[in-house]
Amino acid sequence: MLRITGGKYKNRKIQCPPGIIRPAMDRMRESMFSKLGYLNDLKFLDLFSGSGLVGIEAASRGACKIDLVELDRQKKPVILKNISFVEEDIRLHLSCVFKYMQTCRTKYDIIYFDPPFPMEKKENLLLKLDDIDIMEDGCRVIIHYPVEDILPQETKRLVLEDRRQYGRSQLNFYRVINNEK
Repeated sequence: MLRITGGKYKNRKIQCPPGIIRPAMDRMRESMFSKLGYLNDLKFLDLFSGSGLVGIEAASRGACKIDLVELDRQKKPVILKNISFVEEDIRLHLSCVFKYMQTCRTKYDIIYFDPPFPMEKKENLLLKLDDIDIMEDGCRVIIHYPVEDILPQETKRLVLEDRRQYGRSQLNFYRVINNEK
């Protein structure tokens, strides 16, 4: 069982779906959401959502619209059960992350990537954001990845604001610097 660490759903338990999953550690999530601050009325995109835990945590902390994107269809029943108590507008999209980003018409305030650690060329996720229009002005982009990987300090539209390490994983926090496509 996984646990919501803060906000109105604090200590609520959710299930871990079948298949390969690496849930974000409680300490890492608490630190990430502490850095993000209040999410009141913000739109949150959780890519590679796994159990939906990070998206539910965003809802718990005030986000008003949350989209979860997960490719593994076997996870659908558990994710839907996990989000069933969430009162905020939270939706699951069964899709490839790149396809979803390409076809998405919503602009987000926060975009969170948690790709599988073995995935190669994670920087392509960040670079894709340079070519599409899904970031609101001031958007923050967070990516969770292994310490062995190297990600860019900046792209055409993003600049690294902060990096935090948790064991063998880390979070990079980026901010939009030039929101012109």
